[in-house]
Amino acid sequence: MNKIEHIGIAVKSFEQAIPLYEKLLNTPCYKTEEVASENVQTAFFQNGPNKIELLQSTTPDGVIAKYIEKKGEGIHHIAFEVTDIQAEMKRLVEAGFTLMQEQPKKGADNKLVCFLHPKTTGGVLVELCQEIKEP
Repeated sequence: MNKIEHIGIAVKSFEQAIPLYEKLLNTPCYKTEEVASENVQTAFFQNGPNKIELLQSTTPDGVIAKYIEKKGEGIHHIAFEVTDIQAEMKRLVEAGFTLMQEQPKKGADNKLVCFLHPKTTGGVLVELCQEIKEP
Protein backbone atom coordinates (compact mmCIF):
# COMPACT_ATOMS: atom_id res chain seq x y z
CA MET A 1 0.00 0.00 0.00
CA ASN A 2 1.38 3.36 -1.05
CA LYS A 3 -0.48 5.91 1.08
CA ILE A 4 -3.86 6.83 2.50
CA GLU A 5 -5.85 7.77 -0.61
CA HIS A 6 -8.83 9.23 1.24
CA ILE A 7 -11.07 9.00 4.28
CA GLY A 8 -14.75 8.37 3.53
CA ILE A 9 -17.38 10.07 5.71
CA ALA A 10 -21.06 9.08 5.63
CA VAL A 11 -23.44 12.05 5.67
CA LYS A 12 -27.21 12.43 5.49
CA SER A 13 -27.26 15.55 3.36
CA PHE A 14 -24.79 17.23 1.01
CA GLU A 15 -26.85 20.40 1.43
CA GLN A 16 -25.60 20.60 5.03
CA ALA A 17 -22.33 18.65 4.85
CA ILE A 18 -20.61 20.28 1.86
CA PRO A 19 -20.76 23.84 3.29
CA LEU A 20 -19.69 22.49 6.69
CA TYR A 21 -16.60 20.75 5.27
CA GLU A 22 -15.78 23.69 2.99
CA LYS A 23 -15.69 25.87 6.10
CA LEU A 24 -13.89 23.29 8.23
CA LEU A 25 -11.19 22.50 5.65
CA ASN A 26 -11.08 26.04 4.22
CA THR A 27 -11.28 24.66 0.68
CA PRO A 28 -14.08 24.15 -1.84
CA CYS A 29 -15.54 20.78 -2.80
CA TYR A 30 -13.71 20.07 -6.08
CA LYS A 31 -15.88 17.29 -7.42
CA THR A 32 -19.19 15.51 -6.94
CA GLU A 33 -19.95 12.23 -8.62
CA GLU A 34 -22.66 9.58 -8.51
CA VAL A 35 -21.70 5.91 -8.29
CA ALA A 36 -25.01 4.43 -9.41
CA SER A 37 -23.94 0.82 -8.82
CA GLU A 38 -23.52 1.64 -5.11
CA ASN A 39 -26.51 4.02 -4.78
CA VAL A 40 -24.19 6.73 -3.54
CA GLN A 41 -23.30 10.31 -4.36
CA THR A 42 -19.73 11.39 -3.53
CA ALA A 43 -18.18 14.80 -2.86
CA PHE A 44 -14.41 15.28 -2.70
CA PHE A 45 -12.20 17.77 -0.87
CA GLN A 46 -8.45 18.15 -1.20
CA ASN A 47 -6.75 19.08 2.06
CA GLY A 48 -3.01 19.37 1.46
CA PRO A 49 -1.89 15.92 0.26
CA ASN A 50 -5.04 14.34 1.73
CA LYS A 51 -8.52 13.80 0.36
CA ILE A 52 -11.84 13.59 2.16
CA GLU A 53 -14.79 11.87 0.46
CA LEU A 54 -18.33 12.58 1.64
CA LEU A 55 -20.83 9.81 0.91
CA GLN A 56 -24.57 10.43 0.63
CA SER A 57 -27.06 7.69 -0.17
CA THR A 58 -29.19 8.17 -3.28
CA THR A 59 -31.82 5.67 -2.06
CA PRO A 60 -33.46 5.11 1.34
CA ASP A 61 -32.22 1.49 1.38
CA GLY A 62 -28.69 2.15 0.09
CA VAL A 63 -25.57 0.97 1.91
CA ILE A 64 -24.79 4.47 3.23
CA ALA A 65 -28.39 5.04 4.38
CA LYS A 66 -28.28 1.73 6.25
CA TYR A 67 -24.89 2.60 7.75
CA ILE A 68 -26.15 5.98 9.02
CA GLU A 69 -29.31 4.33 10.38
CA LYS A 70 -27.17 1.89 12.36
CA LYS A 71 -24.15 4.01 13.38
CA GLY A 72 -25.00 7.63 12.58
CA GLU A 73 -23.05 10.04 10.42
CA GLY A 74 -19.27 9.87 10.60
CA ILE A 75 -16.19 8.07 9.37
CA HIS A 76 -17.24 5.21 7.10
CA HIS A 77 -13.96 3.90 5.66
CA ILE A 78 -10.28 4.51 5.06
CA ALA A 79 -8.93 4.02 1.56
CA PHE A 80 -5.38 3.10 0.64
CA GLU A 81 -3.78 3.72 -2.75
CA VAL A 82 -2.25 0.64 -4.36
CA THR A 83 -0.24 0.26 -7.56
CA ASP A 84 -1.62 -3.19 -8.52
CA ILE A 85 -5.02 -3.89 -6.99
CA GLN A 86 -5.14 -7.51 -8.23
CA ALA A 87 -1.77 -8.33 -6.65
CA GLU A 88 -2.72 -6.56 -3.40
CA MET A 89 -6.05 -8.43 -3.24
CA LYS A 90 -4.21 -11.73 -3.71
CA ARG A 91 -1.64 -10.83 -1.04
CA LEU A 92 -4.31 -9.86 1.47
CA VAL A 93 -6.38 -13.03 0.90
CA GLU A 94 -3.24 -15.11 1.39
CA ALA A 95 -2.60 -13.17 4.61
CA GLY A 96 -6.06 -14.17 5.92
CA PHE A 97 -8.18 -11.12 5.11
CA THR A 98 -11.66 -11.40 3.61
CA LEU A 99 -12.55 -9.36 0.53
CA MET A 100 -16.09 -8.09 0.07
CA GLN A 101 -15.91 -8.82 -3.67
CA GLU A 102 -13.83 -11.16 -5.79
CA GLN A 103 -12.97 -8.62 -8.48
CA PRO A 104 -12.28 -4.89 -8.23
CA LYS A 105 -15.04 -2.60 -9.47
CA LYS A 106 -15.17 0.94 -10.82
CA GLY A 107 -15.54 3.45 -8.02
CA ALA A 108 -15.60 7.23 -7.83
CA ASP A 109 -12.75 9.54 -8.83
CA ASN A 110 -11.48 7.30 -11.68
CA LYS A 111 -10.51 4.40 -9.40
CA LEU A 112 -10.77 0.63 -9.35
CA VAL A 113 -11.79 -0.33 -5.82
CA CYS A 114 -12.13 -3.33 -3.54
CA PHE A 115 -13.26 -3.41 0.08
CA LEU A 116 -11.99 -5.65 2.88
CA HIS A 117 -14.51 -7.01 5.36
CA PRO A 118 -14.30 -5.15 8.69
CA LYS A 119 -14.54 -8.45 10.60
CA THR A 120 -10.98 -9.18 9.41
CA THR A 121 -9.56 -5.65 9.78
CA GLY A 122 -10.29 -4.90 13.42
CA GLY A 123 -13.69 -3.35 12.72
CA VAL A 124 -12.47 -0.85 10.12
CA LEU A 125 -13.86 -0.88 6.58
CA VAL A 126 -10.77 -0.70 4.35
CA GLU A 127 -10.88 0.23 0.67
CA LEU A 128 -8.12 -0.44 -1.83
CA CYS A 129 -7.90 2.11 -4.68
CA GLN A 130 -5.98 1.93 -7.94
CA GLU A 131 -6.01 4.78 -10.46
CA ILE A 132 -7.58 3.68 -13.76
CA LYS A 133 -5.03 4.37 -16.44
CA GLU A 134 -6.55 5.25 -19.78
CA PRO A 135 -4.77 3.65 -22.78
